[in-house]
Amino acid sequence: MMVDTQVRPNDVTKYNVIAAMLEIPREDFVPESRRDVAYVGENIELGHGRVLLEPRTLAKMIDTLDVQPDELVLDVGTGLGYSAAVLGRLAQAVVAVEENVDLAAAATRSLAAAGADNVAVVQGPLAQGHAAQAPYDAILIGGGIEVFPDAFTEQLAEGGRIIALFRDGALGVARLGIKLDGVINWRFAFNAVAPVLPGFARRPGFTL
Repeated sequence: MMVDTQVRPNDVTKYNVIAAMLEIPREDFVPESRRDVAYVGENIELGHGRVLLEPRTLAKMIDTLDVQPDELVLDVGTGLGYSAAVLGRLAQAVVAVEENVDLAAAATRSLAAAGADNVAVVQGPLAQGHAAQAPYDAILIGGGIEVFPDAFTEQLAEGGRIIALFRDGALGVARLGIKLDGVINWRFAFNAVAPVLPGFARRPGFTL
């Protein structure tokens, strides 16, 4: 029902994305107390100030990213691992970065239980990505950002794609970036809003 009412009607057209979301039980990647609302069309609180993106937004981000079966993907802010599990069905391998220690440990357990043996969870600052396994063919930043760290330009392969939700106050847009000649060129993908991830907030300006 989630796929039929929230994903397919919102221009998510790639069969492999739809198939992955049909196959992976979303309720296995939310807190026990939130399992009964795992499929609602809104962000789900994961604790520690973090959310699992609503199905429509996450599906459109992954659909836009156009992950191929031979690619290495970086999943930034994986939370409890749902986005990494979906990406793992599409890619050759996924590196999932999670800053919060408790979330990272839980994501590791949930992904192992789901048989996602091509996904590796790395605990560390989200805004630093994970340079040790770079370059990545595709990068998904799974939450709002106000600033875009240089680390991701460096870690993205030439010709690679990155998608992120740029916040400007209460407004937000998803943008797809493609790296050409060492520079990421951005284009509008769709409108969406999500809470800003740790390390991606704009620093307050100095005022008198």
